[in-house]
Amino acid sequence: MAIFENVLLALESLKMNKLRSVLTMLGIIIGIGSVIAISTVGSSLTGYVSDSMTSLGASSINVTLTQKSSDDESESENSDNKDVRLRMFMNESPSDSDLITDDMISQYMEAFPDDVKYVEKTCSAGTASYDDDNSANLTGVEGSYIDAEEINLLYGRFIKDSDGERKIAVVADTFVENVLNLTPRDCIGSEFKITVNDVPYTFYIAGVYEYESETASTDKDSTKSETTDMYIPLETARVISKSGDGYQSITVKTSVNTDTLTFLETTNDFFKAFYTNNDTWTVETTSLESVISTLTDVISTISVAIEAIAAISLLVGGIGVMNIMLVSITERTKEIGTRKALGATDGSIRLQFVTEAMVICLVGGIIGICIGIGLGLGLSKVLGYSAAPNIASILIAVGFSLMIGLIFGYAPANKAAKLNPIDALRYE
Repeated sequence: MAIFENVLLALESLKMNKLRSVLTMLGIIIGIGSVIAISTVGSSLTGYVSDSMTSLGASSINVTLTQKSSDDESESENSDNKDVRLRMFMNESPSDSDLITDDMISQYMEAFPDDVKYVEKTCSAGTASYDDDNSANLTGVEGSYIDAEEINLLYGRFIKDSDGERKIAVVADTFVENVLNLTPRDCIGSEFKITVNDVPYTFYIAGVYEYESETASTDKDSTKSETTDMYIPLETARVISKSGDGYQSITVKTSVNTDTLTFLETTNDFFKAFYTNNDTWTVETTSLESVISTLTDVISTISVAIEAIAAISLLVGGIGVMNIMLVSITERTKEIGTRKALGATDGSIRLQFVTEAMVICLVGGIIGICIGIGLGLGLSKVLGYSAAPNIASILIAVGFSLMIGLIFGYAPANKAAKLNPIDALRYE
């Protein structure tokens, strides 16, 4: 009951001195509002980065052939002579025996059937030229590529694993319209000629996909000069590029329940085992999920640092609360003397003024939270990110505002409690 009465007295005091109360709470409002706004924008930015990276394939692991460095020298059993050391630093291309093979990939998928959804294998066959103004990137793929890259097939079919060395292609709708002067619906089975590395080839259209331009231009004529992607069977690309049966890089798509970061190390150890005795080449594994983790950690660290700087204003606000409580005690000296003369204990006087200080900080904290959330939502909308107010930061802000009131209100309250009632009644 005493606490409830003290709260009512504190609220009545705020109503009687509105301007002074607002000025007293200003530091608390600015501090907590800034912390909440920064926390909201930071959470929104983290979510945006995570979603953007995930859409690019965060659950994928890239396994890439790379030259060994001096750090890998000790891992090679045959690296005891100068010729081997020299080859390690020569800028040469890998031979067929150095490439990642289908046998390695098969062993990998058999070893981790629950973690590997599929392995994406591609082969670049170069740039296919149709005429002086139009070209396409010729890429050999397998059937799983359409799902891995989320290609929107409009007509016909995509490349199949059983296509072998057939001269068929899946082309962009813009390529069909602007280069072949055909409609995407009617072009299936049509013949067209391209040139790759000065060698002419004849291909037949098996399917047409929807081309998504990377530029923001809406001018249809601008798409005529864009280089699109043309997909052909993997074996056909190997024949055209005269490459071996292996791959310089592959992409592993992990299963839904697989921890990509943990499996990244497992994949790295598995493939590196095949290159233990290779003098020059090894593999490196990378994943966008590790990049996401690093970016979110950096964003979180920056947000916390800025929040800490903004929280300094809470210290200023606390000093303001202490100052106004000291002024209030001076103004209410006779009131304190009267209460003590009527039997009020030191504890009840102390509780009254501590409660008043905490109410001032709590009201300021609530106002600051409302302003902070509104400001955070507004900034998130302006920046184009989906807003996500941090509930933990809001709860911490409420608790911190109460703690500020307790800490900075105790000294003035203790001073009021120790007043001599006779001296207080004589105070003018």
